[in-house]
Amino acid sequence: MKKRRKIRKLPILILVIMIVYIGYLVTAKSIKQTEQTRLVNYLPDIMDELERNDLEPDEFAPVLLAIMDQESHGKGNDPMQSSESAGLSRNEITDPTESIKQGVFHFSEMYRYGEANGVDLDTIIQSYNMGPGYIDYVVSNETNHSEDIAKSYSEYMVEKSPDLYTCNNDKLNFRYPYCYGDYTYAGKVTAKIEDMNKIVEHHS
Repeated sequence: MKKRRKIRKLPILILVIMIVYIGYLVTAKSIKQTEQTRLVNYLPDIMDELERNDLEPDEFAPVLLAIMDQESHGKGNDPMQSSESAGLSRNEITDPTESIKQGVFHFSEMYRYGEANGVDLDTIIQSYNMGPGYIDYVVSNETNHSEDIAKSYSEYMVEKSPDLYTCNNDKLNFRYPYCYGDYTYAGKVTAKIEDMNKIVEHHS
């Protein structure tokens, strides 16, 4: 009798697992659609600022959308997380329009500096997170961007300011001990660009 009960319970267990999984997929899809809606709402501002900074909107809007998605998923008053690039404290910018203006300006500065130094686009994207010093570091090492070179630069910056870049002494932080910037940043952003390109094509 016990064996028969186990056999009867198995289909119910499978059904429960399927319902939970379907619920997860529906929720994940809903979250993604909400995030994309937020990004689309900022697309006109991004394209205007790209034009203002003499960068081709259709070419670079997907990159800037991917950066925004990585930084904030379009949430908050500083969706480009560009306060620090303006020399301000984190989240000190409280107007999304100003955040986009500064974020696109910062990217355009990194792009021009990177182009002048002959680095690849991944290096430029990584420098949005790590600053122009990362471009100098890549050039001085006669290489292109990789997670290993980003780790090396982060380690270099941590050694210069060990009390500043600590990951809050959280050894479970995936960046630890490479606590300056996010050495995985460019990879995360570039992985989003194809989807962002579809958004730009659909709404431009």
